[in-house]
Amino acid sequence: MFERFTKDARAVVKGAVEQAEGMGAGRVGAEHLLLALLDREAGRASFALAALGLGGRRDAVRAALGRARRRGGLTQAETDALAGLGIDVPGIVARVEEVHGAGALSGDRRGGGRRSGHRPFEREAKDLLTGALRAATARQDRHIGDEHILLALTARPGVPAEVLADHGVTYESVTRVLYGVGEAKAG
Repeated sequence: MFERFTKDARAVVKGAVEQAEGMGAGRVGAEHLLLALLDREAGRASFALAALGLGGRRDAVRAALGRARRRGGLTQAETDALAGLGIDVPGIVARVEEVHGAGALSGDRRGGGRRSGHRPFEREAKDLLTGALRAATARQDRHIGDEHILLALTARPGVPAEVLADHGVTYESVTRVLYGVGEAKAG
């Protein structure tokens, strides 16, 4: 499948590996793909993100991803649902970090993780890349571009989609910007 990726899409995948490495993560996740997209200044996805006003809010997106990582990867919606059942996720996180140190639920392996080399992709990240293929196929595009990775990120439930939606970037808004269907409005 990688041979069908455009230069920009390949750069996003490589950037995701670098993001994971820089964060001390043992595996490349969907969050790393989003961070790599945010760092790009070229390509159709960058254009869409800028058009939707996300360019100036990169730090806010990074902070939201960091909060989700501290919660062990739970979305805010999942955290709220658990609160409705009487489960205090922030309290649990605080208690775990009190015993095991800050970021204990994050999955980062800063101390004993890989320093460099091959990092496998988490199932969620693999599914997102397959979703990018589906997005390209649905649009009858021969190649998978970075815009298809962005569409896949917004279409699949999870932390990246929730964080993007909180900043007005949804599947519908990205589609409007990229393909000119209706008016694109940032939230």
